[in-house]
Amino acid sequence: MGKCVQAIRVLLLMLISSALSAETVETQAVTRATLQETAHLDGVIEAVQQSTVSAQTSGTVVELPFDVDDSVAAGDLIVRLEDSEQQARLNQAEAGLQEARSGLQDARQQYQRIEAIHERGLVSRQEFDQARNNMSAAQARVERAEAAVAEARKQLDYTRIIAPYGGILTERHVELGESVSPGQPLLSGLSLEQLRVVVDLPQKYADVARSQRQATVTLPDGRVLETGEMTFYPYANPQTHTFRLRLQLNEPNGALFPGMLVKVSVPVASREALWIPASALVQRSELRAVFVINPEGEPRLRQIRPGVRDGQRLEGLSGL
Repeated sequence: MGKCVQAIRVLLLMLISSALSAETVETQAVTRATLQETAHLDGVIEAVQQSTVSAQTSGTVVELPFDVDDSVAAGDLIVRLEDSEQQARLNQAEAGLQEARSGLQDARQQYQRIEAIHERGLVSRQEFDQARNNMSAAQARVERAEAAVAEARKQLDYTRIIAPYGGILTERHVELGESVSPGQPLLSGLSLEQLRVVVDLPQKYADVARSQRQATVTLPDGRVLETGEMTFYPYANPQTHTFRLRLQLNEPNGALFPGMLVKVSVPVASREALWIPASALVQRSELRAVFVINPEGEPRLRQIRPGVRDGQRLEGLSGL
């Protein structure tokens, strides 16, 4: 059976070769050039800015202007808490500040009177020192009251949660009427303005990829994306033994979204290869061959073992 198949294959080569020898053919020289071997990996697009906003004070949720999947601008109010307690604390702190300022004014006036009398020697040094210390203590009480007012005002500001950046809300962790405490998650969101691609690089490619620092990101439709800064994580995943690679994306038209899959091509090795035009390859069942001009100037079919294809050229592994 093997001899029969071999005879048929040889006969096929002879028929194709004799048919082509009667025609005028175009020839092209085989070229030797560097082949860059590339690893093709699956990458995922993610947002650079993605965060969860948490409560920084206690209160009851009284307003949620936006829902999940809504777009928000930087500075928009996204959660409002009931603020009567915080407002009362602020009023109390402001009253304490006013009282401290009045006490400082009295202490300063008393010090100025005693200072004038002390210069004429009508009061003792002890009374003068006591008046000066009273003024310093009153000044300290004013500073403490000012800090209390600033803290109370900050707690009041915490009842109005605003968006730290423009983007899309992805998750809501509270509902209207729900009581919250400091540290409790409220809303999660992400920004579409800055995107990046993350991909897990096998350990055997890590050193080469880190030294060459080149990668190409391609969409399923074949469009190549423009990338920016490349970051290699300095440690491997203990479960998969892969190194994470992160590439910044420059995508001005907003056609990309977090979670999309892309192809990441990373050069991992290079070697010398023989290249032929891809259109010169003859394929007949299991036969892979090209026509080669012999020393007599006649085309003869020669079986080859093709390698990788790079655009319009094909690598010849053997037979040439």
